[in-house]
Parts: sequence; structure tokens; C-alpha cells
Amino acid sequence: MHTTTQRLLIIATLLLIVMAGCSHNKKTVTTAATKPDIPVDTALQSRLAEFAAKPRVQGQLGIYVYDLTADKPVFGMNESQSLPVASCTKLLTTVAGLHLLGSNYRYSTSLYTHGKMKNDTLVGDVIFKADLDPQLQPENLALFTSALKQQGIDHVQGRLVLDLLLKDKVQAEAHWYPWDLSFSRYGMLYKGPDKVRNLVKAQFANAGYHFDDAQVIYGKVPRGSVYRFRYSSGIQMAINHMLKHSSNTQATALLYTMGHRSNPRQAPATAGVEYMRRFMRHDLGLTDTSLVVHDGCGLCIHNHLSPVALATILKYGYRHKDIYKSLLTGLSISGIDGTLRGKGYDREGLKGMIHGKTGTLSHPYGISSIAGYCQDGNGHDLAFVMLNTQMSVLDARLMQRNFCEALVGEAREHKKK
Repeated sequence: MHTTTQRLLIIATLLLIVMAGCSHNKKTVTTAATKPDIPVDTALQSRLAEFAAKPRVQGQLGIYVYDLTADKPVFGMNESQSLPVASCTKLLTTVAGLHLLGSNYRYSTSLYTHGKMKNDTLVGDVIFKADLDPQLQPENLALFTSALKQQGIDHVQGRLVLDLLLKDKVQAEAHWYPWDLSFSRYGMLYKGPDKVRNLVKAQFANAGYHFDDAQVIYGKVPRGSVYRFRYSSGIQMAINHMLKHSSNTQATALLYTMGHRSNPRQAPATAGVEYMRRFMRHDLGLTDTSLVVHDGCGLCIHNHLSPVALATILKYGYRHKDIYKSLLTGLSISGIDGTLRGKGYDREGLKGMIHGKTGTLSHPYGISSIAGYCQDGNGHDLAFVMLNTQMSVLDARLMQRNFCEALVGEAREHKKK
């Protein structure tokens, strides 16, 4: 047994010596997988260069196109210059919101009771608890009172308690123009607690539940309350309105939602903007101090992003499956819906080829933008951005449409195959 063990030790030692000698004479071989080098579409580069070289009206212009499949830039022109972006700001709001809240986030408005039932009478309180749902409108309140009726509660001997997350109505951002935003278009929860109080009280009265003014109070859901009904809407509904139809109210509501989630002790609009700025710096790596964000909807003329910055936002969305799916669902499709339904985007070669977000501000003078996703003639996914300012909005829109035609090129033929 002893002799066998010695022999094994000798053999092992000899093997180590041989291996050491081999490794000394051979080069080290790396096994790490290298990323394949995918070429970009040179025909696309030529079309974009030709487009950029054509005569155009005076004004500032920034362009950037990034090949998401090859993970390479394709074309740029003033791509690092920070310019006004108008409603393309909503792309940042959307991606930041989905990053923080998740694509499955749902708003919730609930009804509770607290007390005891005596036949068909609740001896106690009804509690209306609301978060920040931008879809809730006065006509939806009938669902709450109907739920009480269906559960056999015909009378209430107690109070109507309002547990509201939003303590003040929406305030205009300092740089918004007075005519920019109709506050009447906001969901009822954004019109201030007094407005909510009057609407809820009126609906309960219409359903036969009468409360004196002193019986309608603000408070919290007490421990031991019984859940009765919930009205819910998903974040995608807000995003669809924001992106397809450029809804400023829905974008501001999402900003408030981000603000409350990120810092509930701070005013929601302020906290929301601060979160978006942190997201740009820490998650997107956009540290250029010329990049400025003041709101979530793009009405502020001082919102400035570069074409590269907007493309970085689109790249981040593309690389996160749930966010990308939400973006493609929400963005306007050329010639089919939203802000890209008309304006010549329904012509052959463009219809259905662009998923984009437009932005327009007519003051102080001619701010217009477009950004989104499409495919090139090689079937590669692209992120594209064009920012126009200090030129007629009509001229800018024509230039943007021609830009989109240059982007897709022979992509339709590729798609048919």
C-alpha cells in the first residue's frame, strides 16, 4: 500500500513538471467571448449625408442616428449640441417613470367602510382613498356608490372621510406660458382637495347618501376598515396618451407619481424633476451640464437635450425589454395613429415604418423635434433624433418627414421579405 502511494506521488509530480514546461512555451489563450463586429448600413449613411448636405432654411439643426443592432453610431450632425426639445421631453419622463415604477405599475382608488352594519345601514364611516390616478374622472365615481348599493349598504350614519395623497392642485411650472395647459383636462384628483371633496360629496348625494358639510372630512383609513371597491388603471394608459397624443396632463401626472415615489416628503413636481435629473446622471451617464430639464411634459422652453442625449434615452429603453415594449405600444406609428397619423406620413414607403414622438412649441420661435425607432434597409433597429429650432415649424416638419424617408430607405422591401 505504501509503495503504491509513492508511485502515484511520483507520477503526479512528473505531470506537473510537463504541464509547467508546456505552459512556458505556449501563448495564453483567452476564452472570453468577443462581441461580433456588425457593420452599419453604408447606404443609409450615404442617404443621411446627402440629406444633410441639401440646402435648407436658416435655423439650428441637430441629428443623430444610432444602429441599435450593431451598437454603433451611424450619422451625426451637431449631435452633442443641447437644443430645445419640446414634447420629446416626454421620452425621458416615460423611460424614467418605467425604470422607477415598472411597466406593471397600477394606480388605485379605493372605497372602505369602518363601523357596524345594522340591517341596511352602516353605523360608521365611508372612506374614499385615492392615490394619483390621472384617469379618474367624476363620471367614474358612480362605480363607488354602486358598489355600496350592491353590497346592501343603503344608508350611512357617520362621516365621509377623504384620504387623499395629493394635498394641492397642480401648479404651472414657472416657465410655462399661460395658454399652454388647460387644467380642466386633468383627472379630478389633480384639481385640488376641495374640488375632489365637492365631486365625491355630490356623487354620494346623487346615490342617496347625504352628508352635511361637517360630516365630510379629510383623514386616513382607520385600522380595521373593510375594503369595498377599487378603481384601477395601469401606467400604460398614461404612457399611450403621453406619447401618441402628447398629453401634457398625463405627463405631468407621471412626473407627480415619480416624485411621490422617490421622495414623498417633498413637493411631487420638484421631487419628480430631481429624480429625472438623477436618472440622467446615474443611470444614463449624461453628465453634461448643458442638459437641462425643468418639467415632465416639455412645455418649458428651457428644457434642453442634445440629439445624443435623447438617443441615449432611447438606447436605454431598447435594452430593457419591458420598457421597450411599453415604448413601442405608446409611440405614434407613422400614417396610422397619434401625432404621426397625418402630415404626409401616410404616404407609401413611410406608413407603419416609424415609431416616433414629436414635439412642437411655437414660442419664442419655431421649436420642433422628432425622435423614435425604425428599421433600416438591412433590418437593423435604429434610434433616431432630429431637433429643429429657430425656424418655421412647418419647414421643420417637412424636413423631419424627409429625414424619416431617408432613414427607412429600402426598409419596406426588407420588411416584405
